[in-house]
Amino acid sequence: MSSKSEKKKLAKIREQWGKPKYINRNFNLIAGYLNIRGQSAIAESTANDLDVDGIFAYFDRTSSKPGQQYLYQKLHQPEISEAYFKKLEDHIAIVNKDRDLRDRAQLKLSNLSDRDAYNLPTLFNKQQHPIFGRLATAYICTAPWLTGLLIISLFIKLNQFAFAAALILVVINVGMHYFNKFKVLAYTHLLPQLLILYNTSEWLNDNKLVQDDIDESLANVAKLKKSLGFINVENAMNADPTNLTFMVSEWFKMFLAIEPLVFVYSISRVNKYLDDIKALYEATAKVDMAIAIQSVRDGVTHYCLPQFLPADENITIKDLYHPLIENCVVNSITIDNKQGVLITGSNMSGKTTFIRSVAINALLSQTINTSFATSYSAPPLNILTSIDINDELDESRSYFQVEAISVKNMMDSVANSKPVNSLVIIDEIFRGTNTIERIAAAKAVLSYLIANQSFVFVSTHDLELAGLLGQDYKVFSFEELIGDDRLIFDYKLKEGLLKNRNGIAVLKALGYPDSVIDEANNISITLRNKYDL
Repeated sequence: MSSKSEKKKLAKIREQWGKPKYINRNFNLIAGYLNIRGQSAIAESTANDLDVDGIFAYFDRTSSKPGQQYLYQKLHQPEISEAYFKKLEDHIAIVNKDRDLRDRAQLKLSNLSDRDAYNLPTLFNKQQHPIFGRLATAYICTAPWLTGLLIISLFIKLNQFAFAAALILVVINVGMHYFNKFKVLAYTHLLPQLLILYNTSEWLNDNKLVQDDIDESLANVAKLKKSLGFINVENAMNADPTNLTFMVSEWFKMFLAIEPLVFVYSISRVNKYLDDIKALYEATAKVDMAIAIQSVRDGVTHYCLPQFLPADENITIKDLYHPLIENCVVNSITIDNKQGVLITGSNMSGKTTFIRSVAINALLSQTINTSFATSYSAPPLNILTSIDINDELDESRSYFQVEAISVKNMMDSVANSKPVNSLVIIDEIFRGTNTIERIAAAKAVLSYLIANQSFVFVSTHDLELAGLLGQDYKVFSFEELIGDDRLIFDYKLKEGLLKNRNGIAVLKALGYPDSVIDEANNISITLRNKYDL
């Protein structure tokens, strides 16, 4: 890379620092590393409720495809070990200590930004199948030498039998070269990425940015450099097939069956050093993730490092906000696992955003050791949510059935996650059924959850729940002011039951007839007096 080009790229890296990257992302490819590691530790429904893909896109300041994949995997795998978070924080400090070195590291990591680098996990996920059968492999291993010796012998002394034998071998070699092109096509694009991974991890290691000991892995993978270099050169020449060097090289490889031999050798070496390739991949990805986390931290109004407490301690969060909402209003709360949180509020008042923010900050605290608050202290949590529920019409399930299954799964998980306590987030519990049965079922479920020492946040429009739940749940509300036929929200969490109701006010603001508004207000007053609401 020329000095001018490098300076231009470094300037762009510095200008981008602390800012989200607005790029197209292929989540199927990004999830490749997560998929080979096994099922996500958080339920798919929870990932959707919290928009983990959107959170990832905000945090994705990575420069390489391995870094992207590793960060995505980590956001789906909450940790409970304090040792993990200490190690992560130490690494973040190491890679961000020297700004110039960090910038050059990002530049180096960008060498792994090719789409083909997404497939690196497939190299170390499992043993690679042999490209050729046993007999073909045995022939390929001897063909270059045998063919070469026969051709050389013809220059020493012309012999019709040697000529015929050489001609037959050349024909066989050419046939193998072309008929097996499709078998090596995937590796033709993937193996050069392994060489780039080696060079990148070696540079990061030499500059003391790698946290793990990868010296032995580097030494082992180095044994692949010659064959990987050959494939890399071949790809470069393939880019310009009119090149005379390419033509001569292609004839040479065809006549001596060099290309199949290189791939046979390379794949056998890859199978021998799967763990070493994985070690280089993860070491490189960890550096990239550590840089990305610091970029996010430097770009927000405030954040904190979470403090993890014993299982029976409270959750205390101060100045909490949702990272994806611009100018988000902050809120604070303290709860224990002996008294849940019941949140009432008008539509659009902020209650769903608040409970979602609690869950998101718990997830980020237990994955990347970052909370969007001025302080966050809590025990390690098993995060469970039921927020965005949809009908599964293709399975002939009603909205309420889907919701009931979701809540039942949460109840099962609460019991199975011990000794880790669960953080349970439910938005508008059992909204899909009639009022009486909704309130009765909600009361029973919420009492069960708090009896199992869960940290419970639930939003509802059913104010009757507050009386039924008694001291088991503390009540909070989001309210609004009504002025000039419009609603004004302050998005602040307040202790106590909702005092204002905006349903009829919304109808009035939309221009409903005065007769409808007057009748609705009269009935509302009657019902409030009747049920003491």
